[in-house]
Amino acid sequence: MVAGKLWTQRDRFGNEIYLTSERWAHIIDPGNHPEVEPFFDYVIETIKLGRRQDVYDPNGYQYYRSYANLPDHNTHLVVCVRFRWPANPDVAHCAKKSL
Repeated sequence: MVAGKLWTQRDRFGNEIYLTSERWAHIIDPGNHPEVEPFFDYVIETIKLGRRQDVYDPNGYQYYRSYANLPDHNTHLVVCVRFRWPANPDVAHCAKKSL
């Protein structure tokens, strides 16, 4: 695994998705979603499930799953993923996806 990546996970469609230390720090920042920090393993598990394409962003997807023990009466964890491909179309098949 490349330095800076906390994990790499494939979704149920075989797409490779990874989370970097920088993105995780952004997610759990006090101004964003610090309540998610204890649920790191849930993020990985949620990626393994189906996805829904964002109707306004063809590269945006939401992975979601219901959990009984989330804080503040929340019922679902939603992980938003933005797929990015390299500028060179000849290597597009080697694209990686990131959170």
